[in-house]
Amino acid sequence: MDWFSDIRLTDGPLYGTVLVLGVGGAAYLLVPPWRASEDAAMRTRAWAIRVFSAVAAAFVLVATVHWVMINVLTVFPEDIPGPVLLWFVPAVSAVILGILRMPRTSWLHYGTGFLAAVLVVLLSTIQINAYFGLNRTVSDLMGTALARIPVLEQDLMRHAGEPDGAPLQGWKPEGDLPAGGELRKTAIPGPASGMTTRDAFIYFPPAYFAANRPALPVLVLVAGQPGGPADWLTGGALRGHMDSFAAAHGGVAPVVVIPDPNGSQSANTMCMDSRIANADTYLSQDVPRWISSTLAVDTNHRHWAVGGFSFGGTCAVQMGTRHPDIYADVLAFSSEAEPAIAKERQKTIDAAFPGNPDEFIKQTPLEIMKHQRFESSGMYLTAGQNDPEFVGNLHALAAAAGNAGFTVQAHEVEHTGHSWDTSSKRFADALQFLGSQWGLQW
Repeated sequence: MDWFSDIRLTDGPLYGTVLVLGVGGAAYLLVPPWRASEDAAMRTRAWAIRVFSAVAAAFVLVATVHWVMINVLTVFPEDIPGPVLLWFVPAVSAVILGILRMPRTSWLHYGTGFLAAVLVVLLSTIQINAYFGLNRTVSDLMGTALARIPVLEQDLMRHAGEPDGAPLQGWKPEGDLPAGGELRKTAIPGPASGMTTRDAFIYFPPAYFAANRPALPVLVLVAGQPGGPADWLTGGALRGHMDSFAAAHGGVAPVVVIPDPNGSQSANTMCMDSRIANADTYLSQDVPRWISSTLAVDTNHRHWAVGGFSFGGTCAVQMGTRHPDIYADVLAFSSEAEPAIAKERQKTIDAAFPGNPDEFIKQTPLEIMKHQRFESSGMYLTAGQNDPEFVGNLHALAAAAGNAGFTVQAHEVEHTGHSWDTSSKRFADALQFLGSQWGLQW
């Protein structure tokens, strides 16, 4: 069944087929239902009014639900991207038009109208998925590839008393290396934080399997929210990016660890220690201690970095500004300017630090960078060119980081919005940035 799992959802034949069928379904719904007793011109005018009303109602419904989700229920701390909201409109319009056809047509015609509405909904769904770039294949959607990732075994762990490995600069492998890296999953406990989290994922580059294993640097990555660590393997296409990088650099690449600072799909700890959870302690104490004691990596934190997408990018900036002694460098793809639970800052403060706004403010990256210097640290930032709110965050963070002494690279990624493309299109360049920060000639 590999052929089925490998079917592409963001491009390719299935994507094109759904596009064609969805457009066909929309065209069918725009045609007035036929009734022999009605004048054709009158029927066309009446249906045109219904189509206009359905589309207008869809706009109002989508806008209202979005406003309630953001401002009342605080499901997300930022507005849903405009292109995503627009793709909801044809789906809702199609459902309304399908319902409007019910009393005017035979059951056969009604069934055809229902099918047309379903095709339009599928078209909107696949376009929204393509925008975010999260589920690129059927395997990503169904989680079949993730289920096959083995649990971390003892053979890949650091042995007691084992040194970090040979110096990486000028290292050459003894014998042949695997063609690609390996993925493993494991629990990373939270004894200091008290957090219970989902499994983390680890990428081991080919050099990790060498008989003369070098001291490999560490990259900790955090996913977006809602979401989880697995999103870096699906939307982030991490293994492909890392394998390509390692193949171009003699099998050498960072060991990548993807922990879970939230604990569930919908939770939002803001990567802070607050009334919500001790997520900062988890990422700054539990995770680093586990990595250093369990994995055969370079334990010099000058060769450690933290990165992430969206919520994860915000988290990375937080870790890099609050704990530069642990995470010397930062990769932030589509970062917020500051952590948030709700669009209104006061709602975030009330949820995490009730009655104590100063405690929240003093932990935000922009505030920290006003008062501390980071001469030895680097920050690599991206945002989608079609994502204006996050482009604004990009420039605000880049300016603050530059003024605070960070070595900064900031890039607006062309032809992308708030999607995983903001990491995918710049990931190899971001790794080169880390190499320059670590003094490595990959």
